[in-house]
Amino acid sequence: MAYKYNDNTFIMEITQFDAKGSGRAVIQRENKQGKRKKQHITIPYTLPGERVQATLVPPYRNRVAKPDQIIEAHPERIEPACLHFGKCGGCSWQHISYATQLKEKTSQVKQLLEEQHFDSNVVQSTIGADEAWYYRNKMEFTFNKAGELGLHEKGNYQNIIPLETCFIASQEMVNATTEVAKWAQAHRLSGYDKETKEGLLRHLMVRHSQATGEMMLALFATESPVESSALSDLKERIKDKFPSVTSLLWLENRDIADKVQAQQVHVLAGRDFIYDELAGYRYRLWYDTFFQTNPKQAEKLVELALEMAQPQATDKMIDLFCGVGTFSLPFASRVSQLAGIEIVESSIASAKRNASDNGVHNTLFLAKDARHGLRKMLETFGNPDVLLLDPPRSGAGGKVMRRIARSKPKRIVYVSCNPRTLVSDIKEFVPFGYQLEVVQPVDLFPQTYHVECVALLELKVSN
Repeated sequence: MAYKYNDNTFIMEITQFDAKGSGRAVIQRENKQGKRKKQHITIPYTLPGERVQATLVPPYRNRVAKPDQIIEAHPERIEPACLHFGKCGGCSWQHISYATQLKEKTSQVKQLLEEQHFDSNVVQSTIGADEAWYYRNKMEFTFNKAGELGLHEKGNYQNIIPLETCFIASQEMVNATTEVAKWAQAHRLSGYDKETKEGLLRHLMVRHSQATGEMMLALFATESPVESSALSDLKERIKDKFPSVTSLLWLENRDIADKVQAQQVHVLAGRDFIYDELAGYRYRLWYDTFFQTNPKQAEKLVELALEMAQPQATDKMIDLFCGVGTFSLPFASRVSQLAGIEIVESSIASAKRNASDNGVHNTLFLAKDARHGLRKMLETFGNPDVLLLDPPRSGAGGKVMRRIARSKPKRIVYVSCNPRTLVSDIKEFVPFGYQLEVVQPVDLFPQTYHVECVALLELKVSN
């Protein structure tokens, strides 16, 4: 129920969360013909059950409202810890108690399964993080045209909020980022202007291994580094204040597209990678390596996958979307043979190197897209006993899922960063005789609406 307060301001009852963790309400507005129509409105930073006064934000077709006043607050609403909350696009749930965040994530997964006619009783309670703050091992920051370093404003990607603090990155990462920001301002270095396509500094990527303590600072710029007092000062600042930085990089990105990418890498100090560890295995991480950003929770993902898959010493296994071998290495140590497939060639090169570094020699890695790579691997490797897939947020897709099902692995473990595509994908297995046994949500991103899942499917009837 919603009551009109003035032309574009309403008293709204928040009924549910939308797919991105914002509150939703229903209002009635007159269209151009004078007819009253119901509209679903998104109100960020609100909770179901709350009563709020909110004003519609132009353009009105977006159906977004700005919360002006919380009239009746949810009992689990708390004071956000970060001064950037509500402006920064990073955390969206700092106003919700952590226990309630976990309950909502479990509910979200259950609802998505029910919509596709699965039994939601297979969903376990979300496994929370022991540390709900300072958990990320990688952050990306952006320079504005004035050379200030910060994070994108929520809803306004063009605007950069200068960084003062961050509650999801380690304090050492924040300190190093702040030092780079001071350096850029001290030398009056320009930031990249997305409109004029001019300016020097674009992004700063920070990686920090919680296991080894090593840190990488990767500075993205539109020009190659030139020996100067500014560059010497950067190297001295980092060397003196941050001995944990074992990789200081300058990366050329002359592309118009505003992506964290590089055409050429220059090592200013140390090496071009850092070492990290996960589940007892050591990995080399380059600036463009995909690696789980919450390592402590990622270890729980690996433990769950191993527990569900029950790998046997005689099993053959395929790891689809294997990346740099995060799941491949722990599984390879428990099966007779493991084949990994990944479209990114640099990740496959890393997976091979990581396997060698860790003394794992029963692996075969293929750089190819999932659909064609799986077909080729099945021809040479044979049908697997166990298959694990960890696709991107867009999911694996029907064609890949059906090809998996036709290879008849006894057990399939699906690791998902998007419950919606997880449910859509696993529905493809049902006609092939697979049964969904369990779905375990895991919270890798506290203070946000995101939730990871590990799902087990077993072959009950072979068609």
